[in-house]
Amino acid sequence: MTKTKIIVTTAIMLALQGCNPSAEITSTDHANSAALLFDDFNYDSTDALFANGWTARSETGHPGIAGAAWSADGVSLHPAPEQAQFGIARLSSVTDGTGEGTRHTQICHARKYLYGTYAARVFFRNEPTYGPDGDEVIQTFYAISPLEYPLDPNYSEVDFEYLPNGGWGENTQPAMWTTSWETFQLEPWTKVNEYSRVEGDYSGWRTLVMNVTADAVRYFVDGELIGEHSANVAPEVPMSVNFNLWFMPKGADGSVGPIDSAEQRQYQQDIDWVLHIPQTQLSTEEVNVQVAELRARQQFFVDTVPEAVPALPSPCGL
Repeated sequence: MTKTKIIVTTAIMLALQGCNPSAEITSTDHANSAALLFDDFNYDSTDALFANGWTARSETGHPGIAGAAWSADGVSLHPAPEQAQFGIARLSSVTDGTGEGTRHTQICHARKYLYGTYAARVFFRNEPTYGPDGDEVIQTFYAISPLEYPLDPNYSEVDFEYLPNGGWGENTQPAMWTTSWETFQLEPWTKVNEYSRVEGDYSGWRTLVMNVTADAVRYFVDGELIGEHSANVAPEVPMSVNFNLWFMPKGADGSVGPIDSAEQRQYQQDIDWVLHIPQTQLSTEEVNVQVAELRARQQFFVDTVPEAVPALPSPCGL
């Protein structure tokens, strides 16, 4: 399968690096912007995926069930299923309710993304692919920076999180959560964020779009605005692009957590494509047009977003 990477001239790269990060380009200007990330996950192997800047989390710890592994074993590539055009990436996480019997899964792309449009087409599932149902499982698309210290004011995170079995102290109904973070600390648990919770069944293919500026973060599912958060929690520093699939622990925040069963079960989440265009606010329709144009040119992987200067480390952790 062909993978094409656009080469941007040094002059354009320097110009992009010098742009004002808080400036906003309108949707009519986006076609002239040279910088973008696009991945159609049209790969023959995970080696090819990781060669294009993705990493799999192996670091243990928050979030999820204490003592659980995070592993590339849960990352796989597949031919396009029904309603997808090319290949897909799949995250598969398993649990038996214990730390030693749990494997969470996460993939991360380089930490160099800030304002602009973030978009992905994701397949969410309400039930496990095998084993008993009912765990509080989190299926996500998000961007994040490292937390340098507790209540770090420069911490940045914007999230889509689908909870098909409820969670976080709410009822057991499926719901989509969108959250924009100013900061947090683990001990004692303290959070500074704004969130929106929309109850409903979001299983199946969904197009997720985040419009991120210094003034607001807006979240859309299939073109519908489901969350809008203020400048108080808008990102301030470059973030990595991430997907993960993990299980909520028991009792950490008043939630039920894993069901009382020692039988192993597996949940899966599929990713059709991901797109980021800096400094540009695109509608869902405009995102779909951009993706169609890239696919028509068989540009299955494009990464022309400049690194930060100096380049930032890109841990695959939170």
